[in-house]
Amino acid sequence: MNAPLPKAVLPSPPEGSRGRMVVLLSGGLDSATVAAWARARGFDVIGLSIDYGQRHRCELDAAKAIASHLGLTDHVVLRVDLAAFGGSALTDAAIPVPRDRPDAALAAEIPTTYVPARNTVFLSLALALAEARGATAIGVGVNAIDYSGYPDCRPEFLDAFRHLAALATKAGVEGHAPEIVAPLVDLTKAEIVALGVELGLDQGLTTSCYDPDASGRPCGHCDSCRLRAAGFAAVGIDDPRVAGS
Repeated sequence: MNAPLPKAVLPSPPEGSRGRMVVLLSGGLDSATVAAWARARGFDVIGLSIDYGQRHRCELDAAKAIASHLGLTDHVVLRVDLAAFGGSALTDAAIPVPRDRPDAALAAEIPTTYVPARNTVFLSLALALAEARGATAIGVGVNAIDYSGYPDCRPEFLDAFRHLAALATKAGVEGHAPEIVAPLVDLTKAEIVALGVELGLDQGLTTSCYDPDASGRPCGHCDSCRLRAAGFAAVGIDDPRVAGS
């Protein structure tokens, strides 16, 4: 299967430079694919990973491994304790991670793994880093096709944040706010998997599970595991993360 290249409007790199893009690098399949995609297009990628008190902390190790794999020389790991607020199965061990939800519920209901305002917080931090580093773009791996129903993964949310970035920053007031780039937003999980293969991304370094065991092995039953498994199955290749766990 050959995945079509994602459609996104990229800013032109400055004269004499490849340009910089801050990529929110969670350690998951989608964010790693965005980072590889940006590198393939000549951008100097700055990785930003957020330690927000998530229960699946192995994704931070995965983010570091991916940054090394892609040759990123600037990878910021920032501590922001969203676990202090609670309200999500990803930050509160007392709230169980949903398992084996019906397929019809995946995009129709907002699950308990939704972290209140997470992408708003993360994009705000990425915007601050982009402005400080003089980056022309921010890459984010949100997806509105095969996803778990999160409201902050939709195109209308991204459009609203683009408007905010233009209003709330010095760069925006001066007419050159960083572009918010979401190249995977309209792709299926199978197309994302295929694109990663095309880009030469080591997908075995990525982790998607919301409730892995102490060794980082995926549970195979949470929404994220099931969407990932379906994507690899549709492409007809084995998931190297599962095979190597």
